[in-house]
Amino acid sequence: MSQHKVIKPCIMSLYLKNATYIDWETLEFKKSHILVESGVKGRLYFVDSIPLKTHADQVIDCEGKYVTKSFGNAHHHSYSALARGMPPPDLQPENFYEILKYIWWNLDKNLDLDILEASALFTAAESLKSGSTFIIDHHSSPFAIDGSLETIAGAFEFVGLSHLLCYEISDRDGMQTSLEGFSQTEQYLKEAQGLVGLHASFTVSDHTLKRAALLTEKYNTGVHVHVAEDLYDQKHCEINHKQRVVERLNHYNLVNNPRSILAHCIHLDDKEQKIIKNSAAWIAQNTESNLNNGVGHFNSDGLGTNIMFGTDGMNSDMLRSAQFSYFTGKEFDSITPDESYRRFRNIHYYLESNKFRGDGENNLVVLDYNHPTEFQANNFINHFTYGLTSNHIQYVISKGEVVVRDRKLVFMNEDDILLYAREMAKKLWIKMKT
Repeated sequence: MSQHKVIKPCIMSLYLKNATYIDWETLEFKKSHILVESGVKGRLYFVDSIPLKTHADQVIDCEGKYVTKSFGNAHHHSYSALARGMPPPDLQPENFYEILKYIWWNLDKNLDLDILEASALFTAAESLKSGSTFIIDHHSSPFAIDGSLETIAGAFEFVGLSHLLCYEISDRDGMQTSLEGFSQTEQYLKEAQGLVGLHASFTVSDHTLKRAALLTEKYNTGVHVHVAEDLYDQKHCEINHKQRVVERLNHYNLVNNPRSILAHCIHLDDKEQKIIKNSAAWIAQNTESNLNNGVGHFNSDGLGTNIMFGTDGMNSDMLRSAQFSYFTGKEFDSITPDESYRRFRNIHYYLESNKFRGDGENNLVVLDYNHPTEFQANNFINHFTYGLTSNHIQYVISKGEVVVRDRKLVFMNEDDILLYAREMAKKLWIKMKT
Protein backbone atom coordinates (compact mmCIF):
# COMPACT_ATOMS: atom_id res chain seq x y z
CA MET A 1 0.00 0.00 0.00
CA SER A 2 1.24 3.49 -0.80
CA GLN A 3 2.29 5.66 2.11
CA HIS A 4 1.68 9.41 2.41
CA LYS A 5 1.36 10.45 -1.18
CA VAL A 6 -0.54 13.24 -2.89
CA ILE A 7 -2.02 12.17 -6.21
CA LYS A 8 -4.54 13.69 -8.54
CA PRO A 9 -7.85 12.06 -7.63
CA CYS A 10 -10.02 10.53 -10.31
CA ILE A 11 -13.58 11.77 -10.48
CA MET A 12 -14.92 8.70 -8.65
CA SER A 13 -12.39 8.79 -5.80
CA LEU A 14 -13.61 8.72 -2.22
CA TYR A 15 -11.92 10.35 0.77
CA LEU A 16 -12.10 9.01 4.31
CA LYS A 17 -11.29 12.04 6.42
CA ASN A 18 -9.47 11.77 9.77
CA ALA A 19 -9.69 7.99 9.70
CA THR A 20 -7.97 5.56 12.00
CA TYR A 21 -6.95 2.77 9.66
CA ILE A 22 -6.40 -0.75 11.04
CA ASP A 23 -4.19 -2.84 8.78
CA TRP A 24 -6.06 -6.16 8.60
CA GLU A 25 -2.82 -8.16 8.40
CA THR A 26 -0.43 -6.40 10.81
CA LEU A 27 -3.17 -4.84 13.00
CA GLU A 28 -1.17 -1.59 12.97
CA PHE A 29 -3.32 1.49 13.75
CA LYS A 30 -2.65 4.56 11.58
CA LYS A 31 -4.36 7.98 11.73
CA SER A 32 -4.65 9.64 8.31
CA HIS A 33 -6.90 10.81 5.52
CA ILE A 34 -7.41 7.94 3.06
CA LEU A 35 -7.98 8.25 -0.66
CA VAL A 36 -9.97 5.27 -1.98
CA GLU A 37 -9.86 4.65 -5.72
CA SER A 38 -12.89 3.06 -7.34
CA GLY A 39 -12.93 -0.01 -9.55
CA VAL A 40 -11.94 -3.66 -9.26
CA LYS A 41 -8.24 -2.70 -9.14
CA GLY A 42 -8.68 0.46 -7.06
CA ARG A 43 -5.98 1.28 -4.52
CA LEU A 44 -5.76 3.02 -1.16
CA TYR A 45 -3.51 5.99 -0.49
CA PHE A 46 -2.75 7.76 2.78
CA VAL A 47 -2.81 11.47 1.98
CA ASP A 48 -1.84 14.57 3.96
CA SER A 49 -4.75 16.69 2.76
CA ILE A 50 -8.02 16.59 0.84
CA PRO A 51 -8.25 18.87 -2.21
CA LEU A 52 -10.39 21.93 -1.60
CA LYS A 53 -12.49 21.30 -4.71
CA THR A 54 -13.76 17.93 -3.57
CA HIS A 55 -17.49 17.31 -3.70
CA ALA A 56 -19.09 16.81 -0.30
CA ASP A 57 -20.48 13.41 -1.28
CA GLN A 58 -16.92 12.22 -1.95
CA VAL A 59 -15.92 12.70 1.69
CA ILE A 60 -16.83 10.64 4.75
CA ASP A 61 -15.81 12.13 8.06
CA CYS A 62 -14.26 9.25 10.01
CA GLU A 63 -13.16 11.17 13.10
CA GLY A 64 -13.39 8.77 16.04
CA LYS A 65 -14.13 5.83 13.73
CA TYR A 66 -12.06 2.89 12.53
CA VAL A 67 -11.48 1.77 8.95
CA THR A 68 -10.36 -1.72 7.98
CA LYS A 69 -10.78 -4.27 5.24
CA SER A 70 -14.29 -5.60 4.77
CA PHE A 71 -15.18 -9.26 5.32
CA GLY A 72 -15.99 -12.31 3.21
CA ASN A 73 -18.11 -15.46 3.52
CA ALA A 74 -16.44 -18.66 2.32
CA HIS A 75 -19.58 -20.86 2.20
CA HIS A 76 -23.09 -19.50 1.86
CA HIS A 77 -26.44 -20.72 0.52
CA SER A 78 -28.37 -17.64 -0.58
CA TYR A 79 -31.22 -19.85 -1.84
CA SER A 80 -32.12 -20.65 1.78
CA ALA A 81 -32.80 -17.02 2.74
CA LEU A 82 -36.59 -17.39 2.70
CA ALA A 83 -36.62 -20.44 4.98
CA ARG A 84 -36.54 -18.27 8.07
CA GLY A 85 -39.78 -18.84 10.03
CA MET A 86 -41.32 -21.23 7.51
CA PRO A 87 -43.78 -23.92 8.70
CA PRO A 88 -42.25 -27.23 9.84
CA PRO A 89 -42.32 -30.20 7.44
CA ASP A 90 -45.16 -32.71 7.59
CA LEU A 91 -42.72 -35.39 8.74
CA GLN A 92 -40.38 -34.52 11.59
CA PRO A 93 -36.74 -35.26 10.65
CA GLU A 94 -34.97 -37.70 12.94
CA ASN A 95 -31.47 -37.46 11.44
CA PHE A 96 -29.36 -35.35 9.10
CA TYR A 97 -30.40 -37.21 5.94
CA GLU A 98 -34.06 -36.58 6.79
CA ILE A 99 -33.33 -32.89 7.48
CA LEU A 100 -32.07 -32.69 3.89
CA LYS A 101 -34.90 -34.78 2.46
CA TYR A 102 -37.88 -33.20 4.24
CA ILE A 103 -36.65 -29.60 4.48
CA TRP A 104 -33.85 -28.49 2.16
CA TRP A 105 -34.51 -30.77 -0.79
CA ASN A 106 -38.18 -29.88 -0.60
CA LEU A 107 -37.30 -26.20 -0.54
CA ASP A 108 -34.82 -26.24 -3.42
CA LYS A 109 -37.23 -28.19 -5.67
CA ASN A 110 -39.78 -25.39 -5.32
CA LEU A 111 -37.52 -22.47 -6.19
CA ASP A 112 -38.03 -20.43 -9.33
CA LEU A 113 -36.03 -17.52 -10.73
CA ASP A 114 -38.18 -14.87 -9.04
CA ILE A 115 -37.80 -16.56 -5.65
CA LEU A 116 -34.06 -16.87 -6.30
CA GLU A 117 -33.80 -13.18 -7.08
CA ALA A 118 -35.60 -12.22 -3.88
CA SER A 119 -33.41 -14.60 -1.86
CA ALA A 120 -30.24 -13.21 -3.42
CA LEU A 121 -31.24 -9.58 -2.90
CA PHE A 122 -32.02 -10.20 0.76
CA THR A 123 -28.80 -12.16 1.27
CA ALA A 124 -26.78 -9.41 -0.40
CA ALA A 125 -28.39 -6.72 1.75
CA GLU A 126 -27.86 -8.68 4.95
CA SER A 127 -24.25 -9.49 3.99
CA LEU A 128 -23.29 -5.92 3.14
CA LYS A 129 -24.84 -4.48 6.27
CA SER A 130 -22.87 -7.07 8.25
CA GLY A 131 -19.64 -5.97 6.60
CA SER A 132 -19.13 -8.67 3.95
CA THR A 133 -18.47 -7.46 0.41
CA PHE A 134 -17.66 -10.92 -1.00
CA ILE A 135 -19.63 -14.18 -0.90
CA ILE A 136 -18.68 -17.64 -2.08
CA ASP A 137 -22.13 -19.10 -2.70
CA HIS A 138 -23.20 -22.73 -3.22
CA HIS A 139 -26.53 -22.88 -5.06
CA SER A 140 -29.22 -25.51 -5.72
CA SER A 141 -32.56 -25.26 -7.57
CA PRO A 142 -33.06 -28.55 -9.47
CA PHE A 143 -36.23 -27.43 -11.25
CA ALA A 144 -34.99 -23.90 -12.02
CA ILE A 145 -31.41 -24.51 -13.11
CA ASP A 146 -31.06 -22.59 -16.37
CA GLY A 147 -30.21 -18.96 -15.64
CA SER A 148 -30.06 -19.48 -11.89
CA LEU A 149 -26.43 -18.40 -11.42
CA GLU A 150 -26.92 -15.37 -13.67
CA THR A 151 -29.97 -14.40 -11.61
CA ILE A 152 -28.04 -14.58 -8.35
CA ALA A 153 -25.05 -12.75 -9.81
CA GLY A 154 -27.26 -9.96 -11.14
CA ALA A 155 -28.95 -9.45 -7.77
CA PHE A 156 -25.65 -9.46 -5.89
CA GLU A 157 -24.01 -7.01 -8.25
CA PHE A 158 -26.97 -4.63 -8.27
CA VAL A 159 -26.50 -3.83 -4.59
CA GLY A 160 -22.69 -3.99 -4.68
CA LEU A 161 -21.73 -7.49 -3.56
CA SER A 162 -18.87 -9.40 -5.22
CA HIS A 163 -19.14 -13.16 -5.55
CA LEU A 164 -17.81 -16.56 -6.55
CA LEU A 165 -20.74 -18.80 -7.47
CA CYS A 166 -21.36 -22.42 -8.33
CA TYR A 167 -24.33 -24.65 -9.07
CA GLU A 168 -24.67 -27.70 -6.79
CA ILE A 169 -24.56 -30.61 -9.27
CA SER A 170 -26.19 -33.74 -7.91
CA ASP A 171 -27.68 -37.00 -9.20
CA ARG A 172 -30.33 -37.14 -6.48
CA ASP A 173 -33.09 -35.79 -8.77
CA GLY A 174 -32.12 -37.90 -11.78
CA MET A 175 -29.62 -37.71 -14.61
CA GLN A 176 -31.50 -34.97 -16.45
CA THR A 177 -31.10 -32.47 -13.63
CA SER A 178 -27.47 -33.53 -13.27
CA LEU A 179 -26.86 -32.81 -16.94
CA GLU A 180 -28.64 -29.49 -16.64
CA GLY A 181 -26.43 -28.65 -13.68
CA PHE A 182 -23.33 -29.28 -15.80
CA SER A 183 -24.79 -27.21 -18.61
CA GLN A 184 -25.54 -24.26 -16.33
CA THR A 185 -22.08 -24.50 -14.78
CA GLU A 186 -20.29 -24.47 -18.12
CA GLN A 187 -22.51 -21.74 -19.51
CA TYR A 188 -21.69 -19.58 -16.49
CA LEU A 189 -17.95 -20.34 -16.42
CA LYS A 190 -17.63 -19.21 -20.03
CA GLU A 191 -18.56 -15.68 -18.97
CA ALA A 192 -17.72 -15.34 -15.26
CA GLN A 193 -15.43 -16.50 -12.48
CA GLY A 194 -16.89 -19.43 -10.57
CA LEU A 195 -16.41 -22.93 -9.22
CA VAL A 196 -17.77 -26.36 -10.13
CA GLY A 197 -20.33 -27.16 -7.46
CA LEU A 198 -21.13 -30.64 -6.17
CA HIS A 199 -23.58 -31.52 -3.42
CA ALA A 200 -21.81 -34.33 -1.55
CA SER A 201 -20.29 -37.72 -2.22
CA PHE A 202 -23.48 -39.60 -1.34
CA THR A 203 -25.53 -37.92 -4.09
CA VAL A 204 -23.03 -38.04 -6.96
CA SER A 205 -21.97 -40.97 -9.12
CA ASP A 206 -18.45 -41.77 -10.28
CA HIS A 207 -19.46 -40.55 -13.74
CA THR A 208 -20.49 -37.19 -12.28
CA LEU A 209 -17.24 -36.85 -10.33
CA LYS A 210 -15.26 -37.59 -13.48
CA ARG A 211 -17.19 -34.97 -15.46
CA ALA A 212 -16.73 -32.44 -12.68
CA ALA A 213 -12.97 -33.05 -12.70
CA LEU A 214 -12.83 -32.51 -16.46
CA LEU A 215 -14.77 -29.26 -16.08
CA THR A 216 -12.38 -27.93 -13.42
CA GLU A 217 -9.47 -28.64 -15.76
CA LYS A 218 -11.17 -27.04 -18.74
CA TYR A 219 -11.90 -23.78 -16.91
CA ASN A 220 -8.91 -23.81 -14.55
CA THR A 221 -11.04 -23.75 -11.43
CA GLY A 222 -11.88 -25.93 -8.42
CA VAL A 223 -14.80 -27.75 -6.87
CA HIS A 224 -16.99 -26.52 -4.04
CA VAL A 225 -18.41 -29.57 -2.27
CA HIS A 226 -19.83 -30.69 1.08
CA VAL A 227 -17.43 -33.16 2.69
CA ALA A 228 -18.26 -35.49 5.59
CA GLU A 229 -20.74 -33.07 7.13
CA ASP A 230 -22.49 -36.03 8.71
CA LEU A 231 -21.48 -39.64 9.31
CA TYR A 232 -24.09 -40.66 6.72
CA ASP A 233 -21.76 -39.34 4.00
CA GLN A 234 -18.93 -41.60 5.17
CA LYS A 235 -21.08 -44.69 5.69
CA HIS A 236 -22.62 -44.34 2.23
CA CYS A 237 -19.20 -43.96 0.65
CA GLU A 238 -17.71 -46.96 2.45
CA ILE A 239 -20.66 -49.22 1.56
CA ASN A 240 -21.04 -48.13 -2.06
CA HIS A 241 -17.50 -47.19 -3.06
CA LYS A 242 -15.30 -49.15 -0.60
CA GLN A 243 -13.41 -46.03 0.41
CA ARG A 244 -13.91 -42.87 2.42
CA VAL A 245 -15.15 -39.53 1.10
CA VAL A 246 -11.86 -37.65 0.84
CA GLU A 247 -10.18 -40.69 -0.74
CA ARG A 248 -12.95 -40.83 -3.33
CA LEU A 249 -12.69 -37.14 -4.19
CA ASN A 250 -8.92 -37.39 -4.27
CA HIS A 251 -9.11 -40.31 -6.71
CA TYR A 252 -10.66 -37.89 -9.22
CA ASN A 253 -8.04 -35.18 -8.54
CA LEU A 254 -10.57 -32.87 -6.92
CA VAL A 255 -8.72 -32.30 -3.63
CA ASN A 256 -5.21 -31.17 -4.52
CA ASN A 257 -6.35 -27.96 -6.15
CA PRO A 258 -5.78 -24.47 -4.66
CA ARG A 259 -9.21 -23.36 -5.87
CA SER A 260 -11.15 -26.28 -4.35
CA ILE A 261 -13.30 -25.67 -1.27
CA LEU A 262 -14.23 -28.59 0.98
CA ALA A 263 -17.11 -27.51 3.21
CA HIS A 264 -17.55 -28.88 6.77
CA CYS A 265 -14.96 -31.72 6.96
CA ILE A 266 -16.17 -32.97 10.35
CA HIS A 267 -16.08 -36.77 10.19
CA LEU A 268 -12.61 -37.53 8.84
CA ASP A 269 -10.10 -40.19 9.77
CA ASP A 270 -6.33 -39.73 10.02
CA LYS A 271 -5.72 -40.72 6.40
CA GLU A 272 -8.24 -38.21 5.10
CA GLN A 273 -6.82 -35.47 7.29
CA LYS A 274 -3.38 -36.17 5.91
CA ILE A 275 -4.63 -36.03 2.31
CA ILE A 276 -6.18 -32.63 2.93
CA LYS A 277 -3.22 -31.27 4.88
CA ASN A 278 -0.83 -32.26 2.10
CA SER A 279 -3.08 -30.81 -0.58
CA ALA A 280 -3.68 -27.26 -1.80
CA ALA A 281 -7.43 -27.35 -1.03
CA TRP A 282 -9.23 -25.05 1.40
CA ILE A 283 -11.72 -25.99 4.11
CA ALA A 284 -14.84 -23.94 4.85
CA GLN A 285 -15.78 -24.24 8.53
CA ASN A 286 -19.47 -23.66 9.38
CA THR A 287 -19.85 -23.86 13.15
CA GLU A 288 -23.36 -22.49 13.66
CA SER A 289 -24.85 -24.72 10.98
CA ASN A 290 -23.13 -27.77 12.45
CA LEU A 291 -24.57 -26.95 15.87
CA ASN A 292 -28.04 -26.40 14.41
CA ASN A 293 -28.04 -29.71 12.53
CA GLY A 294 -26.43 -31.66 15.37
CA VAL A 295 -23.88 -33.23 13.05
CA GLY A 296 -20.83 -32.83 15.29
CA HIS A 297 -18.05 -30.35 15.97
CA PHE A 298 -15.27 -29.20 13.69
CA ASN A 299 -11.74 -30.03 14.84
CA SER A 300 -8.78 -28.64 12.93
CA ASP A 301 -6.18 -31.02 14.34
CA GLY A 302 -4.30 -32.66 11.48
CA LEU A 303 -5.92 -30.54 8.75
CA GLY A 304 -3.32 -27.84 8.17
CA THR A 305 -3.90 -24.10 8.02
CA ASN A 306 -6.07 -23.59 4.91
CA ILE A 307 -9.27 -23.06 6.90
CA MET A 308 -11.75 -20.22 6.43
CA PHE A 309 -15.17 -19.41 7.86
CA GLY A 310 -18.59 -19.68 6.24
CA THR A 311 -22.17 -19.52 7.48
CA ASP A 312 -23.77 -22.31 5.38
CA GLY A 313 -26.88 -20.17 4.89
CA MET A 314 -27.62 -19.83 8.60
CA ASN A 315 -27.06 -16.06 8.46
CA SER A 316 -24.73 -13.58 6.78
CA ASP A 317 -22.89 -12.25 9.83
CA MET A 318 -19.20 -13.19 9.67
CA LEU A 319 -18.25 -11.48 12.94
CA ARG A 320 -20.83 -13.63 14.68
CA SER A 321 -19.57 -16.71 12.83
CA ALA A 322 -15.99 -16.11 14.00
CA GLN A 323 -17.05 -15.59 17.60
CA PHE A 324 -19.26 -18.71 17.64
CA SER A 325 -16.40 -20.72 16.17
CA TYR A 326 -13.99 -19.57 18.84
CA PHE A 327 -16.30 -20.08 21.81
CA THR A 328 -17.38 -23.54 20.61
CA GLY A 329 -13.84 -24.39 19.58
CA LYS A 330 -12.50 -23.75 23.06
CA GLU A 331 -13.98 -27.14 23.97
CA PHE A 332 -13.85 -29.02 20.67
CA ASP A 333 -11.00 -27.52 18.63
CA SER A 334 -7.45 -26.25 19.00
CA ILE A 335 -8.33 -22.61 18.46
CA THR A 336 -7.24 -19.34 20.03
CA PRO A 337 -8.60 -15.82 19.47
CA ASP A 338 -5.66 -15.18 17.11
CA GLU A 339 -6.43 -18.34 15.17
CA SER A 340 -10.10 -17.39 14.94
CA TYR A 341 -9.15 -14.04 13.42
CA ARG A 342 -6.75 -15.76 11.01
CA ARG A 343 -9.49 -18.09 9.75
CA PHE A 344 -11.85 -15.11 9.53
CA ARG A 345 -9.38 -13.39 7.19
CA ASN A 346 -8.20 -16.44 5.24
CA ILE A 347 -10.81 -15.91 2.54
CA HIS A 348 -8.78 -12.92 1.33
CA TYR A 349 -5.72 -15.12 0.83
CA TYR A 350 -7.82 -17.74 -0.95
CA LEU A 351 -9.25 -15.16 -3.35
CA GLU A 352 -6.00 -13.29 -3.93
CA SER A 353 -3.81 -16.36 -4.44
CA ASN A 354 -6.28 -17.71 -7.00
CA LYS A 355 -6.63 -14.36 -8.77
CA PHE A 356 -10.37 -14.08 -8.22
CA ARG A 357 -11.62 -10.52 -8.70
CA GLY A 358 -13.64 -8.32 -6.37
CA ASP A 359 -11.79 -8.44 -3.06
CA GLY A 360 -9.16 -5.74 -3.56
CA GLU A 361 -7.84 -3.35 -0.94
CA ASN A 362 -10.58 -0.79 -1.70
CA ASN A 363 -13.20 -3.00 0.03
CA LEU A 364 -13.61 -1.48 3.47
CA VAL A 365 -15.79 -1.14 6.54
CA VAL A 366 -16.05 1.95 8.73
CA LEU A 367 -16.64 0.97 12.35
CA ASP A 368 -18.42 3.24 14.80
CA TYR A 369 -17.08 1.40 17.82
CA ASN A 370 -17.38 3.11 21.19
CA HIS A 371 -14.98 1.00 23.21
CA PRO A 372 -14.96 1.25 27.01
CA THR A 373 -11.23 0.38 27.20
CA GLU A 374 -8.08 1.04 25.19
CA PHE A 375 -8.33 -0.12 21.58
CA GLN A 376 -5.00 -0.61 19.86
CA ALA A 377 -2.87 -3.11 17.97
CA ASN A 378 -1.83 -5.16 20.99
CA ASN A 379 -5.41 -5.83 22.11
CA PHE A 380 -7.30 -5.68 18.80
CA ILE A 381 -7.88 -9.45 18.82
CA ASN A 382 -9.61 -9.28 22.21
CA HIS A 383 -11.92 -6.52 20.98
CA PHE A 384 -12.57 -8.55 17.82
CA THR A 385 -13.51 -11.58 19.90
CA TYR A 386 -15.49 -9.98 22.72
CA GLY A 387 -16.57 -6.55 21.53
CA LEU A 388 -17.10 -5.99 17.81
CA THR A 389 -20.49 -6.80 16.29
CA SER A 390 -22.20 -6.01 13.01
CA ASN A 391 -24.06 -3.23 14.85
CA HIS A 392 -20.80 -1.26 14.82
CA ILE A 393 -20.66 -1.16 11.00
CA GLN A 394 -21.70 2.31 9.82
CA TYR A 395 -20.33 2.40 6.26
CA VAL A 396 -19.35 -0.32 3.82
CA ILE A 397 -17.28 0.33 0.71
CA SER A 398 -17.20 -2.20 -2.12
CA LYS A 399 -14.69 -1.78 -4.95
CA GLY A 400 -14.25 1.83 -3.90
CA GLU A 401 -17.96 2.70 -3.86
CA VAL A 402 -20.08 3.34 -0.79
CA VAL A 403 -22.73 0.60 -0.72
CA VAL A 404 -23.87 1.07 2.88
CA ARG A 405 -24.16 4.59 4.26
CA ASP A 406 -25.20 5.19 7.84
CA ARG A 407 -26.28 1.53 8.07
CA LYS A 408 -28.58 1.78 5.03
CA LEU A 409 -28.12 0.33 1.55
CA VAL A 410 -27.21 2.90 -1.08
CA PHE A 411 -28.27 1.29 -4.36
CA MET A 412 -31.65 -0.15 -3.39
CA ASN A 413 -34.43 0.58 -0.95
CA GLU A 414 -34.37 -2.04 1.79
CA ASP A 415 -38.12 -1.83 2.29
CA ASP A 416 -38.58 -2.86 -1.35
CA ILE A 417 -36.29 -5.85 -0.85
CA LEU A 418 -38.16 -6.94 2.27
CA LEU A 419 -41.54 -6.57 0.60
CA TYR A 420 -40.39 -8.60 -2.41
CA ALA A 421 -38.83 -11.24 -0.14
CA ARG A 422 -42.03 -11.62 1.90
CA GLU A 423 -44.13 -11.99 -1.24
CA MET A 424 -41.78 -14.64 -2.63
CA ALA A 425 -41.58 -16.42 0.75
CA LYS A 426 -45.37 -16.84 0.81
CA LYS A 427 -45.24 -18.21 -2.73
CA LEU A 428 -42.44 -20.63 -1.82
CA TRP A 429 -44.09 -21.88 1.36
CA ILE A 430 -47.37 -22.56 -0.46
CA LYS A 431 -45.54 -24.50 -3.19
CA MET A 432 -43.73 -26.56 -0.56
CA LYS A 433 -47.03 -27.65 0.99
CA THR A 434 -48.75 -28.67 -2.26
